[in-house]
Amino acid sequence: MGLALDAATAALATGDVPVGAVVIGAHGSVLGVGWNAREGDGDPTAHAEVVALREAARHTGSWRLEGATLAVTLEPCPMCAGALMLARVERVVFGAWDPKAGACGSVWDIPRDRRATHRCEVIGGVREPECAQMLLDFFAGHRL
Repeated sequence: MGLALDAATAALATGDVPVGAVVIGAHGSVLGVGWNAREGDGDPTAHAEVVALREAARHTGSWRLEGATLAVTLEPCPMCAGALMLARVERVVFGAWDPKAGACGSVWDIPRDRRATHRCEVIGGVREPECAQMLLDFFAGHRL
């Protein structure tokens, strides 16, 4: 989660919400790192998780990331939870819960839906205070 927190700070340079993600391979190597780049890239799909998954796929030469773990500072949204499943990620670990748009247990539980063709393990609340504080600080500066 420390690498994901470090990545989240990179999003601040472009005014993006500070969310960071890292994909770790089955043997512990870093396969991909990403941070929110929606504002910087002008891309609505450039969430930290998707950016990290794309880098991991380029790194491995395959869209199948079986055995991989994705660590992210904020609970994935429905789009990102779906991407995790499509990439065959084994486990998602996240920091802060997202009570508005979380799709790994808060509002929806996409990765563990019994109807899905692939399910992944979900571990939430890892280093939650640090992850949440980074988001609280960011949004405090954007509200009047």
